[in-house]
Amino acid sequence: TNKAAREMRERIERLVGERARWITIGTFHAFCARTLRQYGAEIGIDPRFVIYDDADQLAVVKQALESLNINVKQFSPRAVLSQISKAKSSGIDPEAYRESVESYWEEIVARVYPNYQAALALRKALDFDDLLDRTVHLLREAPQAAHALRNRHRYILVDEYQDTNRVQYTLVRELGREHRNVCVVGDPDQSIYGWRAADIRNILTFREDYPDAAEIHLEENYRSTPQILAAADAVIRANLQRIDRSLRTSNTSGPLISLRECFDEGHEARVVVEEISRLQSEGFARGADFAVLYRTNAQSRPLEEMFIRAGIPYQLIGGTRFYERKEIKDALALLRLVANPDDASAFGRAIAETPLGDGIGAKTVRDIDLWMETHQQPLSVALANVGMEGGPPIAARAAKLLKGVSETLTFLREQSDELTLPELFDLTVERTGFRATFSTGDPTLADRWENVLQLRGHMEAYDALPAEERLTTFLEEVALVSDADTIEDDRDRVTLITLHAVKGLEFPIVFITGVEEGLIPHQRSISEQPEMIEEERRLFYVGITRAMHRLYLTYTATRSRFGSAAPALPSSFLNAIPHDVLEPLPGRQNMRRERLWETRPTAPTAMPIAPPVVRFLSGQSVFHTRFGEGTIVEVRDQADDQELTVAFSRHGTKRLVASLANLTVIS
Repeated sequence: TNKAAREMRERIERLVGERARWITIGTFHAFCARTLRQYGAEIGIDPRFVIYDDADQLAVVKQALESLNINVKQFSPRAVLSQISKAKSSGIDPEAYRESVESYWEEIVARVYPNYQAALALRKALDFDDLLDRTVHLLREAPQAAHALRNRHRYILVDEYQDTNRVQYTLVRELGREHRNVCVVGDPDQSIYGWRAADIRNILTFREDYPDAAEIHLEENYRSTPQILAAADAVIRANLQRIDRSLRTSNTSGPLISLRECFDEGHEARVVVEEISRLQSEGFARGADFAVLYRTNAQSRPLEEMFIRAGIPYQLIGGTRFYERKEIKDALALLRLVANPDDASAFGRAIAETPLGDGIGAKTVRDIDLWMETHQQPLSVALANVGMEGGPPIAARAAKLLKGVSETLTFLREQSDELTLPELFDLTVERTGFRATFSTGDPTLADRWENVLQLRGHMEAYDALPAEERLTTFLEEVALVSDADTIEDDRDRVTLITLHAVKGLEFPIVFITGVEEGLIPHQRSISEQPEMIEEERRLFYVGITRAMHRLYLTYTATRSRFGSAAPALPSSFLNAIPHDVLEPLPGRQNMRRERLWETRPTAPTAMPIAPPVVRFLSGQSVFHTRFGEGTIVEVRDQADDQELTVAFSRHGTKRLVASLANLTVIS
């Protein structure tokens, strides 16, 4: 994350002083973005490229589907984009993907993939995967740039190497090819992003690429108490895909781990909030010392309700992020157009959502997009040809308005190198009429304008950069913000966060909720390949090791699933935790704990799954009582059941277990 990169730079500055400014420090994506701005022209990349976020990418995929006359209700743009991203993360280009097609679903993706890439090129845009992939191509296809980069970066250190995908692995290998001074730091026991194409083999087989490398085991834990460390070590030892080591700590002994059974998720939320209140009132901790972890975002709702009822401030990580708010995305669309005159996605948003597009309808924007696609010309050329023979077929009134838009954007670009970034922002929101939309006296709009001013405040830090780099660098860093980067350390609030997002963070007191079969491990990993269960166990291990002093584990007897309560079982992962690190609990909780330890098998067990009544097929139209109509895009057989990937027209793509989903075949 960017947050981790900043922390690294601060620590290195304390260690080596001024010399730290010569060290390149950053995330993979940030490093690649800087590299491509400097050398990308050698492989045909405009240095003014913009980085498309998730919403931009989805819009381009949807447009590609529509241009190919593929029904977006039948084939979800989200599912198609996910498949394209997976291919890119494995280093598979459109041509190679087409050659590997094995199903009708993959055939659809193979048709969209090249169109999607062509549309990005027209917009002078790269997506997150392109940043990595294009940098690998640069190192392979541009000898002068590759030589300069390898000599500039003679010593390479990669942190969290267990979370790298195959493209990142290739990037490190190519960058370190000449000098072979490569040091990777990582923990296979914390590899939890397999679903995002991270490949644990990168770290497990490192010695095969570098047989002369020294291997150093970092076995001392400086964070957690012996009790927490003993629980984590016992849990993870059940995995086979790991490097064995003996964890130890010099930290003093702490309280025993608390295991709590709750009736349902509402009771669970109350138990968590009451314990936080107790520890705060007794002076043991403040709000910022607590983190409440859960497997899925849906689990946050009852927790949020209980925190609100108790009046305890909290921050929800992974909800609507600051940069995803409408007013922020609208302001950024205007700035992106100033930075890149060919950013058609920003143009579409600016025309539709801001006064810049007053009087210009959606049909006009579609006509421009169609002309761009037909003539394979970028937005700047399309706008320059409006009203001319052979140009986009735009009505006279709209053409006049578009000419005014072009003149406004040209003026702002001319001023961009002469002004500071906040000054450019002020000029942009005034000239486009954006500022005036918040001046109606509506208190809701006033709050949203405060958010816009907060965005402006972030810009001041970029004024030290050369004028020509300020705007592109700001937009680049905004595009690369992650969930973890949104955590506000200086505010005294409890953090609510998923187990995946909490990776790399630490808190004095941690609650892990929903430690149940079907959540930890997740239902889709049960009865699957052993490596999926191992990744779920690593996820639980990561959650345990976020705790410094106190750890609470909770599970429920019943939990709502798809709108109705269903019985829940304690996670099989709990069986590994030694008795002597657990706090004895009174009454029924203690009785349930004894049954958990004494009678349940030690091997992971799946929730009972009845055989499905229907064997589903890819391409079938189905109906779900909650999600409505959808199309099955992938079927994976697992023992006596099936795992289905279904693209729902109104709710996007869902992965469902056939025996539990209660799907009806429509056609």
